[in-house]
Amino acid sequence: MAQNWDDLRIFLGVARGQSLSAAGKNLRIDPATVGRRIARLEQRMGTALFAKSPFGYELSAAGARLLPLAEQAEQAMGAAGDLMVQGSASGSEFSGTIRIGAPDGCANFLLPQVCARIVAAHPDLDIQIVALPRVVNLSKREADMAITVSAPSAGRLTVQKLSDYKLHLAATRKYLQKAAPLETEADLVNHRMIGYIPDMIFDKELDYLGDLGVERVPLGSNSVAVQFHAIRQGAGIGVVHDFALAAAPEIERVLTKEISLTRSFYLVRHSSDRKLQRLNRFAEALGAGIREEIAKLEQWCMEMEPTCC
Repeated sequence: MAQNWDDLRIFLGVARGQSLSAAGKNLRIDPATVGRRIARLEQRMGTALFAKSPFGYELSAAGARLLPLAEQAEQAMGAAGDLMVQGSASGSEFSGTIRIGAPDGCANFLLPQVCARIVAAHPDLDIQIVALPRVVNLSKREADMAITVSAPSAGRLTVQKLSDYKLHLAATRKYLQKAAPLETEADLVNHRMIGYIPDMIFDKELDYLGDLGVERVPLGSNSVAVQFHAIRQGAGIGVVHDFALAAAPEIERVLTKEISLTRSFYLVRHSSDRKLQRLNRFAEALGAGIREEIAKLEQWCMEMEPTCC
């Protein structure tokens, strides 16, 4: 039996959110209404699409069969939206809402200025930045695209490398003046280290201190921004993105000849979105903006080397 798009949209919301409340929040519909719509859809189809479990609403066998068809309908609606935009007078403009998931280092120190330039050029576009100290789940549509620090190898995803970036150990001058001498990597044992909470590192690429052989982290957080501000307060030494240093000139890099880390950012999208030209164009603008911003900020850090880095 043919179903209308609105029914399938609500079905997808529950499938991804695994609860009526999560679906209602994402769809901006009252959860009770979501429940009634799902019950009506199941009645029309003559089968249960979900099974209630301790973990929430799980897809039944029939629901699992419907899921890819609903996703195809979603892509068709997105493509239709693309055609409508292209055919309008403002076809060269981005519009609507695009949500980006990113680790909080990128979200705090790169995306605000990159996205500010994009929305300034495209006033009908809304950008939502989701800063999470974990990998964003694109399958549940937590975001339209995600920036990651390693390339995922599983799932129906497309992955594009955006840029390399550099990180160094850093501390404030005030801390360094009062602390024990720091001339070699071996001297780190005499300093208070700031970094990730070891058992909350969600990607091996973020285990900076582990790579340096540091076993104890007296001041830890799962957030890069919290670590950065702790360093800024003179609480100790930690690994800092070079592109973040412009935000705190009182922080300087240390042991740069001995320790220098390079990591990469990747742009990850659901593979079914590759035909959506609106998202393709936005991804191009986002990638170019991130590369430009990293290059500019890392160049600033190099130029300030004699006095701050």
